[in-house]
Amino acid sequence: MEVRNASNPRDMKNYTTERLREEFHISGLFTKDNIHMVYSHIDRIITAGAMPIDCELKLEGGKELAAEYFLERREMGCINIGGKGIITVDGTEYEMNPRDGIYIGRGNREVSFKCVDKNDPPKFYISSCPAHKEYPTVKIDITKAKKVPCGSAEECNSRVINQYIHPEVMQSCQLAMGLTNLASGSNWNTMPCHTHDRRMEVYLYLDMQENDIVFHMMGEPNETRHIVMRNEEAVISPSWSIHAGVGTRAYSFIWAMCGENQEFTDMDMVAMKDIL
Repeated sequence: MEVRNASNPRDMKNYTTERLREEFHISGLFTKDNIHMVYSHIDRIITAGAMPIDCELKLEGGKELAAEYFLERREMGCINIGGKGIITVDGTEYEMNPRDGIYIGRGNREVSFKCVDKNDPPKFYISSCPAHKEYPTVKIDITKAKKVPCGSAEECNSRVINQYIHPEVMQSCQLAMGLTNLASGSNWNTMPCHTHDRRMEVYLYLDMQENDIVFHMMGEPNETRHIVMRNEEAVISPSWSIHAGVGTRAYSFIWAMCGENQEFTDMDMVAMKDIL
């Protein structure tokens, strides 16, 4: 498990490209028979990727959590962006087709990941944060996610937000998670942009071709920077930072949020004239 410290916006003004990526950019999430975890001290979110092929992978508590098992004091969400797989939660198996999601609450002791077809392995994208209460495990396939169309073709940001872990879909302590799909011909996400001082957010960019990139915008509205993102790479967004991106063509991204407030519309909008 890699550990990242929280960053101060005043310090970020002086970051080089390399330092910016060291603090906020996450790559290499999906490697064969491995669970790659990044623990951020920003709201103590854990971003992880699990890619089982030849063996079953199990979540462990580890020294960093000082916990007997991973979900002793945590909850988690997971969306499968690969081929069909199986997640086992305390002995109960859940078949996870492509784009299926699942919420697993605090107190579940054993969570493991298996492959169904080695030629088309699953890629389990995981977000986890601290939890104060137990809620039941809920399987959420993409047809059960709440769909929120937004944006427009004229603004190059026509998209559908699929809300998986969300108060209007199911209960969690503080985690919210979903998948946004951009329409063909659209390449901007989350613009006009916003911050939400009551929670942080992580994006995982996906459905990008080999030579495509997304310029992910971050920083305080009057002191913005960008990080170049490629397929299946994630980026950490502190609560004080905008989080928007423009790509070389349409793409998708998974968003995960945790913090003080689960209200999806609790945003501090930033006027385009105020962005520098």
